[in-house]
Amino acid sequence: MLARLAARQLRSHPWQLGLTILGIALGVAVAVSIDLANGSALRAFGLATEAVSGRATHQILGGPSGLPDDLYRRLRLEVGVRRTAPIVEGDVALGGRGGDVPDRAGRSLHLLGIDPFVDGDFRPYLSGDDRREARGRDALSRAANLVGQSATALIAASTARELGIEIGRDLAIEVSGQPFTLTIVGLLQPADPASARALDGLLVTDIATAQETLGAVGRLTRVDLIVGDDAPGRALLARIGRALPAGADLVTAGSQAGATARMILAFQWNLAALSLLALVVGMFLIYQTMTFSVVQRRPLIGSLRALGVTRGEIFALVMSEALVIGVVGTVLGVGLGFGMAQGLLRLVTRTINDLYFVLSVREVILDPMTLAKSVLLGIGATALAALPPALEATAAPPRVVMSRVSLESSARRRAHRAGWLGLVALAAGALILAVPGSIVVGFVGLLVLMVGCALVTPAAALGLLRPVHRVAGAAFGVLGRLATRSIVAALSRTSVAMAALMIAVAAAIGVGVMIASFREAVTAWLEGTLRADVYISAPSLVGSRPDATLDPELVARLAATPGVARASTSRGVVVQSPRGPAQVVALDVDPLRPPRWRFRSGGDASVWDGDGVLVSEPFANRHGVRTGAAVRLRTDQGERDFRVAGVFYDYGSSAGVVVMSRRTYDGAWNDRRISGLALEAAPAVDVDALVAAVRERAAGGPRLVVRSNRALREASMEIFDRTFAITGVLRTLSLVVAFVGMLAALMALSLERAREIGVLRALGLTPRQVWGLVTAQTGMIGLLAGVLAVPSGLLLAGVLVFVINRRSFGWTMAIDPSPLILLQGVALSLLAALLAGLYPAWRMATASPAESLHDE
Repeated sequence: MLARLAARQLRSHPWQLGLTILGIALGVAVAVSIDLANGSALRAFGLATEAVSGRATHQILGGPSGLPDDLYRRLRLEVGVRRTAPIVEGDVALGGRGGDVPDRAGRSLHLLGIDPFVDGDFRPYLSGDDRREARGRDALSRAANLVGQSATALIAASTARELGIEIGRDLAIEVSGQPFTLTIVGLLQPADPASARALDGLLVTDIATAQETLGAVGRLTRVDLIVGDDAPGRALLARIGRALPAGADLVTAGSQAGATARMILAFQWNLAALSLLALVVGMFLIYQTMTFSVVQRRPLIGSLRALGVTRGEIFALVMSEALVIGVVGTVLGVGLGFGMAQGLLRLVTRTINDLYFVLSVREVILDPMTLAKSVLLGIGATALAALPPALEATAAPPRVVMSRVSLESSARRRAHRAGWLGLVALAAGALILAVPGSIVVGFVGLLVLMVGCALVTPAAALGLLRPVHRVAGAAFGVLGRLATRSIVAALSRTSVAMAALMIAVAAAIGVGVMIASFREAVTAWLEGTLRADVYISAPSLVGSRPDATLDPELVARLAATPGVARASTSRGVVVQSPRGPAQVVALDVDPLRPPRWRFRSGGDASVWDGDGVLVSEPFANRHGVRTGAAVRLRTDQGERDFRVAGVFYDYGSSAGVVVMSRRTYDGAWNDRRISGLALEAAPAVDVDALVAAVRERAAGGPRLVVRSNRALREASMEIFDRTFAITGVLRTLSLVVAFVGMLAALMALSLERAREIGVLRALGLTPRQVWGLVTAQTGMIGLLAGVLAVPSGLLLAGVLVFVINRRSFGWTMAIDPSPLILLQGVALSLLAALLAGLYPAWRMATASPAESLHDE
């Protein structure tokens, strides 16, 4: 009988049921889509790293100029290392012209130069023993093709199919703007799908071809080693360490990839936390729906209790209804989330390419663990949200359960108790955030704070309604007082809808203020950093790291362009340190015209004409470095300490950078290459005309990126906007879930107030007045939620800026609480409530009084 009652309840209110399922489905879908997109990107990163590292246990890395290729010979012949393989690698782009491939200009490929005769132990997929491979090439014939013919390459079979290229055809690529052509002599197609995905976007050549293509003749990127984890292996590592030149470093395989993966993981943690916001708002919707179900059936539940139905059976009745909704919503959410993940994956991958690493992800990977976790999350959230209404249905005696007055009076008492509990939660959240810890601890503290804000909302709304009630009565008379009192009279439902809407709008305000503050800080940083009029660099595949270099002769020719008053160069590299890989930027700066950076501590007085260095704020925060301390870096002469002259605010790299003068850099590393050229126009010289003159001088050579100061700022801000595009999507989805929750609450109120509205119509209220009454009530709910979202949003923005951003990315900034963003948040809340109230208001206004009162 109870099962039939549950089924009848679900069928009797299809709108309420549909909106609830939609809300939980959207919440689950957002969490699933971000989880799948993040997991696919991380898996692609791991597979790409594994594809190039293979089975190596250790690696020998060099400085900016790499390792001498003679080191590999000495390791094999003099030290006696047998399981070793030389590597030359780098990222290249598909060329826009030449070759036999359709125009796919700009897509990145990873070029891996190997010695095919020794590499089989490290990367077995290169052995060619897969029977499916075209023409049955074995390992020896493939090696002969690579070594015996110049400018030849193997390509991943999946990439070849996508590009429409076959064996024997030419592939046009571009390195630092310089065009090259490689002839494809074989396909890489391992037997298992995981390895095939790992090789997507991979080009394999012999060492000589890679050196010539990447401009590294006579140099190696690294040397891979396979060394046993035993006493002979440790002894061999000790001998290798003694044989290395001063600028080389022996590290465990994957250490550099691990550092990059940690930075990517911090970025993805932020996305995952924001995606869970939609699920939290969905939990409010479940709570609201089950509360409405319990409230509507309080007389029935009281009668059942009086007839002998136990508390446990009533509890099972309510929870079973919730679980049915949760299962249906979760299943729909998982399917919707997979579809959303396709679009979000592009945004996640683009951000990773802009900030961290060249990554090629073609498809969303369905991870069973991710799906299982999402199912448990959706059903668990539903059960947790339904627990309070279920306990409420079983806690009170049958006589109290039948009384509606007791419900609303208890709701008002609970609102005040929840307010005090919310203050305790706010204090607890502040204590959690004050304790130094990981980003996970920061998000836990943030969640506790937001729960505290939600708990305080009903009591704060009651406090705000008192003066509003007097104002509404004076302005609109009886209908104004009725609108405000109806919110209090139905507090058991309106409080939940208000809290859910407040949380979603607070998140929109908090994230909006954080992004606006970040944009203001980046704009000021660019103004201090970009002092020149024209900037020249070779095309780079990673937006935040110019890894390509310029020809020195070309640099000298461009610096002599008529109209140039002053020229300076820069060099960006990654070097090894005891703390892991470190990004170093060397600037050829006039000591009289240094960059106008803002310093957190110290200054640059001893940098441009001395041997001091500057470190960015993210570097200082990640490594605990202070002004006056020393930063140890591995140079071509061995490890060396550089004194830190100052810590400056920087928003170009979350990994942090070490900045030094070009003179200091040249004294430590045997690397004279140039990453970028900056030109200052002479007085009265038009910058656009100078850009045109520079491009004319560079015509006929390698492709260059020539941008004016204004264009470079615009490009930088475009990357900034792309970085936060996915944040805006998640924020919008959370608001959509809150809108659904508001609509569901108002639909429930329209059902409950049918008799009340019927009485008012019978007493003479016109449909227009009923419409105005309901619209005023919904507008007031939205306005209260918006007003309360302002302090909550500012609190959220403060935590995001000073705790989450610092722990995730290492940078801080001043908060810019723009009044426009705060007003937009209040207006958004009001608009969402009014839109959600349109249909319920129309339904109440057009309902027949006779039908509403037919049971009286």
